[in-house]
Amino acid sequence: DLDLQRFRDMLRRHHCGLIGQTAEIAPADRKLYALRDATGTVESIPLIASSIMSKKLAEGLDGLVLDVKVGSGAFMKRQEDAAELARTMVTLGHDAGVRTTALLTDMDQPLGACIGNALEVRESIEVLRGGGPSDLRELTLELGAEMLLSAGTHTEREDALRTLTRLLDGGYAFERFRDIAADQGGDPRTIDDPDLLPSAERTVELKADAGGWISAFDTEAVGRAASLLGAGRARKEDPIDPAVGIVLHARRGARVESGDPLATLHVNNARDLDEALRRCRAAIRIVAQKPEQVPLILDRIEAEG
Repeated sequence: DLDLQRFRDMLRRHHCGLIGQTAEIAPADRKLYALRDATGTVESIPLIASSIMSKKLAEGLDGLVLDVKVGSGAFMKRQEDAAELARTMVTLGHDAGVRTTALLTDMDQPLGACIGNALEVRESIEVLRGGGPSDLRELTLELGAEMLLSAGTHTEREDALRTLTRLLDGGYAFERFRDIAADQGGDPRTIDDPDLLPSAERTVELKADAGGWISAFDTEAVGRAASLLGAGRARKEDPIDPAVGIVLHARRGARVESGDPLATLHVNNARDLDEALRRCRAAIRIVAQKPEQVPLILDRIEAEG
């Protein structure tokens, strides 16, 4: 773990860093969340907004871009609730003198193909090398473009996207991530060679039991299936296995035939494998008619006036 001064030094070197709550960063947040939990106000949009924005504004920002998820895999299941949260946070940022925008993004299917720690790291490295799933790449570029617009380095979204595409495909983003990870105590060899990341002992394929079109995912259920394998925890004291998880092989709107692979489960402990398979199958809805396409970015919200 980096102390606050070392993290500041790293930001000066790389202009980027990855950090979560620590004893030095937002120390009161956990206590305030416990109070919300005890008073039944965890779902209060004003309190969610104040919890998120208080930490952001304490950083002394000039600009802020928010990715507000909506759908079965998000805290906000309904778009109208997500939009209200986004508007509240954008207004708070604007009133505090910070240029703030929010993108409402779809989580009615998992972002990318991977669910699980090492699997998601591998997938992120693929994106930083110019490949990876198209939706994860799209969101990365769109959020980055918003950041460049907020910083004032670009005035047109398309110009910002072109700049970021060039940096992503040219390997610059990958090299910066490698430097940041090394500076924060990570092993750069695993970034150069993702085969060094933890891997599960075996894999199990989930196949379609009928033909049709994939119309929807219960993203939360897929996440819970991955947690049963050890990729997440039900209790704070539960261990996390970085090697296990789920890789999806089909996306919403795809045509599948009976017997086609829908997902691969990466497994170390088979104790809850059958239940994980059952939940994963139930989470993927296959219908007879091709569904309408849903955009990844549902809305963009900025301050009025």
